[in-house]
Amino acid sequence: MIMAHASPSGYERADIVPLPQPHSDGKRSVESALRQRRSVRTYSAAPLTMAEVSQLVWAAQGITHADGLRTAPSAGALYPLTVYLVVGNVHTLAKGIYEYQPQRHALVRVSEGDKRAELSAAALEQSWMQESAVVIVLSAMYERTTARYGERGIRYVHIEVGHAAQNIQLQAVSLNLGTVVVGAFDDRKVQRIMQMTTREVPLSLMPVGRIP
Repeated sequence: MIMAHASPSGYERADIVPLPQPHSDGKRSVESALRQRRSVRTYSAAPLTMAEVSQLVWAAQGITHADGLRTAPSAGALYPLTVYLVVGNVHTLAKGIYEYQPQRHALVRVSEGDKRAELSAAALEQSWMQESAVVIVLSAMYERTTARYGERGIRYVHIEVGHAAQNIQLQAVSLNLGTVVVGAFDDRKVQRIMQMTTREVPLSLMPVGRIP
C-alpha cells in the first residue's frame, strides 16, 4: 500500500511502505543476546525479510506506549533522532533510502537506487559496508533537545543514539543477523547522500546483514 505523505523532516515523501507488526516475544533472552553480541563486518549475499526490517527499526525507535514513548529512552521524551534505512537487498522492498516513521510504523521513501557504495565511500572507504543488506543511519536534530536543555542537550542526544544503536545490535543478534556501529565518516557527504537538511546531523551508520 502506497500513500502520499509529507515527512516531518521537511521533505515531500511520495511512497509510504507499511511494515509488518513487530513481535515482542522473541525466542532469545536478553542475557543470551548480550553474551553473543559482537561487531560483525562480513555478510552473506542473502536478503533480509520485511519482518526482519520491521524488527530492526522498531528496536531503534518504535513506539511502545499510548503516550508515544519509544523503545529507546529520550531526555524529556523529545526524540531528536531519525532512523533511515539504506536498502540494497531486502526481499520485496525496492532499493533506495527510506525514513522510518514510528507513529505509522512505516517506511517513507526518500530516494530510489542503491546508495550502499556511496555510503561506504563516505565512511572513509570502508568497502565491506556495501556487502550488507541494509545500512541503518541514525541522525539527530540537536535543537529538539537543546531548546529545552541548552548545550547540555547535545550530551543527552549522544547518549540517546547509543541507546538506539545498542537496541539495534541486540535485536540483530536475536534475529541471527550481524551488525556493527560505524562512526568514522564524512558528515557532509552522508548528509548529501541521505538528502538531510543542514539542521540534521548523521551520528551513526550501522550496516546489517546475514552472517555467512
